[in-house]
Amino acid sequence: MISSNFDIRDKLKAALGRRSKVRFQDEGWKPSAVLVPIYYQSGGNYIIFTRRTELVKYHKGEISFPGGGYSVEDGSLLNTALRESFEEIGLRPEDVEVLGELDDVPARTSNYVITPFVGSILPEYHFKLSDFETAEILKVPLQALLAAGCCQVVPSLDPLGPSAAPFVYTYQNHRITGATARILKQLLDMIVAL
Repeated sequence: MISSNFDIRDKLKAALGRRSKVRFQDEGWKPSAVLVPIYYQSGGNYIIFTRRTELVKYHKGEISFPGGGYSVEDGSLLNTALRESFEEIGLRPEDVEVLGELDDVPARTSNYVITPFVGSILPEYHFKLSDFETAEILKVPLQALLAAGCCQVVPSLDPLGPSAAPFVYTYQNHRITGATARILKQLLDMIVAL
């Protein structure tokens, strides 16, 4: 298990830069992107999640990363992730150090293919939540997500069939499931290997 007493940013950036990204390409899927914000504070690393409101079209009340659908005006999926992060939680693009990309993840219930970007932010960032999209921000310690028993495999939650493992992470009274859990699993596996 990774030690909690050092900032993983530089090692994670190097590891993301060395790997070959797996792209998901299938007709009919809509491109989207999310930002996985991480920061280091007081001897520990943290990951930022959001809880979606009940007002949004897809994934009401679910725990997710800030992000959304690609718009041609964005010009790139990275710009989509940064734009959506600003709209949802007030995280300005210039306040994010992009560390790299994880593998694409399909979200069958909304027919999106998600491109996840990992970004480092400063601790104690003053977020501004979108009343329509974001009900709450969760600052989850990396050590809690790596703790024994935090991640479980629940076969009844497998929306993509046997090829996609249905991971469920539990932190306090929150459950992280679906595409968000699959993105998180990728990131945590990479961090453990650092």
